[in-house]
Amino acid sequence: MCVGLPAKVAEVRDGMAVVDASGVKRTISAELVEDLNPGDYVMVHAGLAIAKIGSDDGDEAEQVMAGLN
Repeated sequence: MCVGLPAKVAEVRDGMAVVDASGVKRTISAELVEDLNPGDYVMVHAGLAIAKIGSDDGDEAEQVMAGLN
């Protein structure tokens, strides 16, 4: 099973993105997602942004993850 985590894009530069996933900032590859901008939400798997998701989806996923702690 693969696990993807939602993250909010903070910065995009040279094919890389800094994302915030539940308060943890990481630099990931943004090569697979076109037209990525700060403020977008993405699904992250293995250090890669694999898809854009809606902000509602990102918020819901963060709530679910917070409930697991």
